[in-house]
Amino acid sequence: MKSRTVPFALAAVALALAVTATTLGARRGPNSDRVSGPRVAPSSRVRVQVLNTTGVRGLGRRAMLYLRDQGFDVVELGTATAARDTTLVLDRSGHPDWARRVAAAMGGATVASQPDSSRYLDITVLIGRSWRPPAKPFYP
Repeated sequence: MKSRTVPFALAAVALALAVTATTLGARRGPNSDRVSGPRVAPSSRVRVQVLNTTGVRGLGRRAMLYLRDQGFDVVELGTATAARDTTLVLDRSGHPDWARRVAAAMGGATVASQPDSSRYLDITVLIGRSWRPPAKPFYP
């Protein structure tokens, strides 16, 4: 009887290992919801401030995590009192190409230049009501 159960037990263990390896291989890391498109160059550090102008709690945090996944360095997160309908990306350091990349990552936001050398920032993102965060991947 023992000679029959050993091959079945080995087959069950092998199947369990194969399923585990497949499942772990299918899962992606924290950057799994990256959208191909305008990303920051690996050699540059774009410091971004994200301000939530909507009444939706947690939307600024979602934008922060999304922009970090896109390679931007979000150094500040907060809320703004003036409500906006559309998302606005402000260039603070005189790098309009960086502002355009952030705007493209945010789904085609409006870009404006408001240089401010007193801030330790390159870009300010004012999230408007129309911005929707990308869908999170589903892992069953």
